[in-house]
Amino acid sequence: MGLRVLAAMSGGVDSAVAAARIAEAGHDVTGVHLALSANPRSYRTGARGCCTLEDVRDARRAADVIGIPFYVWDMAERFHHDVVEDFVSEYAAGRTPNPCLRCNEKIKFEAVLDRALALGFDAVATGHHARLENGVLRRSVDPGKDQSYVLGVLTREQLAHAMFPLGDSTKEQVRAEAARRGLTVADKPDSHDICFIADGDTRAFLAERLGTRPGPIVDALTGEVLGEHDGAYGFTVGQRKGLRLGRPAPDGRPRYVLSIEPATNTVTVGPRSALEVTSIIAERPIWNGPIDEPRGPLTCSVQLRAHGEVYGCRARVTDGLLRIDLDRPATGVAPGQAAVLYDGDVVLGSGTIRSAS
Repeated sequence: MGLRVLAAMSGGVDSAVAAARIAEAGHDVTGVHLALSANPRSYRTGARGCCTLEDVRDARRAADVIGIPFYVWDMAERFHHDVVEDFVSEYAAGRTPNPCLRCNEKIKFEAVLDRALALGFDAVATGHHARLENGVLRRSVDPGKDQSYVLGVLTREQLAHAMFPLGDSTKEQVRAEAARRGLTVADKPDSHDICFIADGDTRAFLAERLGTRPGPIVDALTGEVLGEHDGAYGFTVGQRKGLRLGRPAPDGRPRYVLSIEPATNTVTVGPRSALEVTSIIAERPIWNGPIDEPRGPLTCSVQLRAHGEVYGCRARVTDGLLRIDLDRPATGVAPGQAAVLYDGDVVLGSGTIRSAS
């Protein structure tokens, strides 16, 4: 007997094919589009975002072709509080959040899953490129599209009620299948950037909400004030462009953001070599893989940002914090991002980066 499955349909090709596959597999599927803006016209228009009126229409048309019921759920208030406000407050605190990760955690697999289970559904399916085998989250077979990193914050209980039908296919295969099925989104471009920032200008978006907060840009080596910024929230660790410094470094090499101190509103810059870290502390560890919290050091690998490099490491939990020692230095490690642990292609768990050294 098939399961009752709620298929989250964003209006893109991935979620449409995911819904089609689980319906074809014999499950009782209902499509749902999440309305994440009280006024969709205020968000990005066209195919570049995932919160537009066009996306609602595309999702509805896909559901019609597949032959499944379709609904729109208003998640605007929850999305604004848990994703948009969190995004702003994290930048104000000198951290660099990942809003897609937060949306998966708080919206798709908390708010939506809770409602789905209350309504009698057995699982929520999405178009994420990741594999789920016997409750174990794995990377997609398409490394360029793998999204296991942004799913690494989910709990075992959430994964037990999740379905990711696309993990065994490449993006090219998904598009070809969409065309064969007569889905009009087959050639629709992937969404990218941050869906709730209409023009892609994160600094302007934050300035509108946090105001102008001038402060110094300081050289880490000399302590010299090199320039002034309008708000420390407009920077992230590892950033090179947009520093607007009046004069180059003595050696002529680029400067990078090394740290952001919201209390003093200071942005510290320096050479790329000063970005290198080998030790990371992450908070709120989650163990969602095949092993429980390790009693001692765990040899594994870690990914520190979406589509970022993978580093060999040793991880352990001390006083409720996840401590990660890297086998080789990493650069641009920003507080607020997730550290997701892997054993090969298997996700073991994750934590939110607090600091690195």
